[in-house]
Amino acid sequence: MEQIPAEWRLSRRRKIKTLIFLTARLFVVPLLRLLIRFRIEGLEHVPRSGPALVAANHLHNADPVLIIAAFTRPVLFMAKKELFAVPLVRWFVRQSGAFPVDRGRPDRQALRQAEQLLREGMLVGIFPEGTRSVTGGLQPPHPGIGLLIRRNPDVPIIPVAIWGTEVLPFNGTKGRKPLRGWPRVTVRIGAPIRLLMPDDRERTAEEIADAVMVAIARLLPEQYRGVYRDRVDSNWPREHAAVRVVSGR
Repeated sequence: MEQIPAEWRLSRRRKIKTLIFLTARLFVVPLLRLLIRFRIEGLEHVPRSGPALVAANHLHNADPVLIIAAFTRPVLFMAKKELFAVPLVRWFVRQSGAFPVDRGRPDRQALRQAEQLLREGMLVGIFPEGTRSVTGGLQPPHPGIGLLIRRNPDVPIIPVAIWGTEVLPFNGTKGRKPLRGWPRVTVRIGAPIRLLMPDDRERTAEEIADAVMVAIARLLPEQYRGVYRDRVDSNWPREHAAVRVVSGR
C-alpha cells in the first residue's frame, strides 16, 4: 500500500473540494469533447499523490480551466492579480484554488504560497511565459519558474502543451485567430522531469526556465514552438545534462 506523508494528506476541506472537482469532471470533460473536440493525452504521467509543478504554454484565457479539467487531480494555478480585482471573477478563481501573482515584478508572496502548496503535496500550475502569446508560438519565459524550481529542486516538473484554444471566443484581441470549422483543443501532458545541477554548478533561474520551455516545446506541434522551434531535436534530454525524466506514478 502506498505510504503518503502526513503533510501530503488532504485536509477535510480539500477532500470535499477534490470530491466536487472529480464529480464535476465527469460532466465537464464529455461536454468539452462535444463542444471543442477536447482531447487529453498523457494522463498516465499525472502522479497519484505528492507535489509537482505543472508548467504550460499559454494561448487563451480559458487555458487554466481546460488544463484543470484535463488533469485527474486539482491543479492550483498562479493567476494574474488583476483577476482578483473583479468580485465575481475573484470568487470563481478562488474556488478553483488559484492564487494571485504580480507579473510586473518578482512576487515573493506568490512564490511562498506556491512553495507552501508544494509542501502540502499539491499540483501547482504556472505559465512560464507570464501571459498569453500574441503569435500562438512560445515566447521567452520569465525567470520566476526557474527561481521556484531552484528553491525546490526535488519537486518534479510536469510539462504541458495546450493548443487549439487560440480560435476560441472571449480572448479579447490578444492572439485571437479566426475560427474555421469546428474547434479542436488538445492538452498533452508530458512525463515529469527533474532539473538537476550538473557538476555542482548552480544554474541560473533563466537557464532553468529555458530548460522547462524546451520540454514544453517538445510536446507542441511545430507551428506552436515559436522561439523554441530550432531547439527541439531527438537529442533532448541529452542536450540538457540537467534534465532527468522521472516516473509519473
